[in-house]
Amino acid sequence: MEDDAAIGVSDHVSSESNKEDSSCCCPICLGPFLQLSYLDRCFHKFCFNCILRWTKVAAGNPRSLPSSVKCPLCKTDNISIVYGVEGGCFQRHYVNKDFEDSFISSRAHRYRLQCYYTDQGLLDEVFNISQYWRSRMYLRPNCWLESWLRREIQALIQEEDVDIIVQHIIGVIKAVLCTRREQTPHWTAPEKKQEEFKKSVYEAAIRFLGARADRFVYEIQLFLASGMNIEAYDAVYVQRLGWSSPGINTEVSNSALVDRTTAIPYLYIFDGDSNENE
Repeated sequence: MEDDAAIGVSDHVSSESNKEDSSCCCPICLGPFLQLSYLDRCFHKFCFNCILRWTKVAAGNPRSLPSSVKCPLCKTDNISIVYGVEGGCFQRHYVNKDFEDSFISSRAHRYRLQCYYTDQGLLDEVFNISQYWRSRMYLRPNCWLESWLRREIQALIQEEDVDIIVQHIIGVIKAVLCTRREQTPHWTAPEKKQEEFKKSVYEAAIRFLGARADRFVYEIQLFLASGMNIEAYDAVYVQRLGWSSPGINTEVSNSALVDRTTAIPYLYIFDGDSNENE
């Protein structure tokens, strides 16, 4: 079976390399492919983390070990995910391998992922990012940022162990916001400081988050501009979007919020079916 899979993958990749592929986006996240992967029977392409997450969602009951997964596009049964294709070499992840040990996102993780499928700017009237930079609020340390970043990155890449990525991005943020050497008469202009922040954090995140890096930078600024802890921030966010709270007890005045219509995220459909008891 391994030999048959090797021949199938090699032939499929070779045939695709000889023609222009108009499908350059993952059918699940709708962004550019990150770690291009194939299902072993139908050879439909996905980001590795996207199709891996699909296997968990499609399984329904995380306590059962599925032996195969239906392709979300053609419904063909597949037993493994093929990735890391390079020439005639590749790696395979079997659907039932280490399933119990794989990352299972919490309701809070799913809520944060869904936020990336809404229109950017819906909370600008609540949290003023421009004012955050003009008033130099970035000089105040934020003790919740590291925890917020960890949950955000876990939600985006669907991995449990993200400490290296978090520490890398935290280091970049601290380097940009450090102003101990700046004398009061020589403050960096707020607009310049913001652009430096956006450029540096984007460059640090793009290798891990791909197409979501730009929105990620915006979401970091939004959280910093709020000045809130994570629970209070989440409460404002979900009420603004008209969603149910992801396990948050903090109450926020409805009079301060304005109803907005948001886009329904593609993956939200899958999550809703598989997590009714949460």
